[in-house]
Amino acid sequence: MASRRPDSFDGLGYRGRDDPLYGAGYPVRSAGAPAELQHHHWVTTPPDIPGSRNLHPGERTPRSDEPPGEAGAPGAAAGWGAPQAGWSAPQPGVPPAEQLNRFAGFGIGLVSLFTENVLAHPCIVFRRQCQVNYHARSYHLTPFTAVAVMYSITKAQGVRALWKGMGSTFIVHGITLGAEGIISEFTPLPRELPHRWSWKQLAGHLLLKGLTAVVALPFYCASLIETVQSDIVRDESSSGLLDCVREGVARLLGVGAPHSRRLLPLGGLLLPAALHAVLRYAVAAAVQRAALWLLQRSRAPRADPSEPPDPLDAYFPELAAAWAGSLVADVALFPLETALHRLALQGTRTIIDATDGAAAVVAAGSGGSPLVLPVNTQYDGVQDCLHAIRRKEGGAGFYRGFGALLTQYALHGALLAAARTLLRLLLLDAKSS
Repeated sequence: MASRRPDSFDGLGYRGRDDPLYGAGYPVRSAGAPAELQHHHWVTTPPDIPGSRNLHPGERTPRSDEPPGEAGAPGAAAGWGAPQAGWSAPQPGVPPAEQLNRFAGFGIGLVSLFTENVLAHPCIVFRRQCQVNYHARSYHLTPFTAVAVMYSITKAQGVRALWKGMGSTFIVHGITLGAEGIISEFTPLPRELPHRWSWKQLAGHLLLKGLTAVVALPFYCASLIETVQSDIVRDESSSGLLDCVREGVARLLGVGAPHSRRLLPLGGLLLPAALHAVLRYAVAAAVQRAALWLLQRSRAPRADPSEPPDPLDAYFPELAAAWAGSLVADVALFPLETALHRLALQGTRTIIDATDGAAAVVAAGSGGSPLVLPVNTQYDGVQDCLHAIRRKEGGAGFYRGFGALLTQYALHGALLAAARTLLRLLLLDAKSS
């Protein structure tokens, strides 16, 4: 069968609807069906696990000491345990091929999601603090200085200091997905591009991404404040999981806690937010497709085409390509993200942790606290922000906290490689047992 490019990938090992591995399904061959249709009828029913089958009337689960497919056995009438046409009988102790596929895809996808959204959150927090801290003398352009100060902040304030705002980031992701689905449902803008797309469909798809970023902007600003606000000045009694939603609605309506006069209206943030979202998606998608094409081209053909494909070779290239696409997009758009975060935080009376190494450590024996700094920027817009950063901080000022970004993707890539190696060993052990 000719290989097909997947239309979409959701991070859990599932592929496009036109791909043979979609949903980790397996073919159903019906008697009398044409040969050309037997490979295109795919279902996504759960794997057939002995002891937990949906039995038909008159059937029962066979005992462990009962040979499968024995004449007169209840399971033999239904064909359970008997090899079907074109299928080989499974060896004892070896899980079915579809079970291995599902286990490998789910395992690698779960590691990727957990690393990207949980383990990497401290790197995101510290990166954002560096981006908005124009006072700092250290720009943390390498992972070594970034990790050292992150450790100092954690030692001084506790582990929660670098995991703050994680709940609000999940809320923003949910709002983004919900807004994208609703806008796509009530407008002709396509949520996914087909395999053969036109320029009109591409423009509508990118417009949908921009509109989604605009809808989620006030909640993104509220989540940004939660991730960079120092725990020293945080009021735990008044903080809650839904504060991101409440603060986002207040920012949208212009009500709630009073802000500084330097607070920029949301109208001045719409264009940079939509531009950043569209460019990041376009760059990441282009790099992902190119990397996936290179990985598939460099893959050696299987010696026996009749054997099921290696589940790791089926799922891991997509995750590796997505990792490369996100990395290139974040590196390329880091200056724009720095300007966007400074503009979104301006006038909100936010106090952040000092990101210089000496200021982030508790004074030994004095019982003092880590230093904190207010954010007091006075930018008129995105163009003024970019010019001010270049004039006062130099070109390296656009990449404050870049070392934390490198640490984030190095951690993500290392855990993906470790998960792939571990699952390969488990699958080889299962096949050999």
